[in-house]
Amino acid sequence: MIVGYARVSTDGQSFEAQQASLKAAGAERIFSEKISGAVTDRRALAKAIAALGSGDVLLVTRLDRLARSTRDLLNVLDNVSKAGAKFRSLADAWADTTTPHGELMITTLAGLATFERHLIKARTDEGRKRAQARGVRFGRPLKLTIAEAIARRETGEALVEIGRTYNVSHSTISRL
Repeated sequence: MIVGYARVSTDGQSFEAQQASLKAAGAERIFSEKISGAVTDRRALAKAIAALGSGDVLLVTRLDRLARSTRDLLNVLDNVSKAGAKFRSLADAWADTTTPHGELMITTLAGLATFERHLIKARTDEGRKRAQARGVRFGRPLKLTIAEAIARRETGEALVEIGRTYNVSHSTISRL
């Protein structure tokens, strides 16, 4: 079965041209929605992917109707693949996983995206280590300074008052 997916971004646009192209290309079911491509959680797309079975094909008129970025495209194609289905774009002949050439192109893109993720992770890790060496502390800010709370307690201030200042329980202060 060929499952079509059509998407437009604004109310001023129409599905008609996309739906006609998808039907002409053999789509038996077409899922359509009006939503920005920047939104990755699209209901009609999820329904289209859920409708796919082994050997089916998800069909779009152009790649930009399916995904906004390479990463988003690869995530969608991974879900299509997990359903045992293939993918095809009418306007982008290279993005056709029903052919060996299309599979090669998508596999190459996935490899490049993985490589990019590794580079980004390495740069992020290096930056984090440099920041820590400069004394930058990561994570949530501490609610209380233990030494300060103990000093206040030693001056005779009540546990409840110290706890209220730090927005913690008086039991937390007593455990210090």
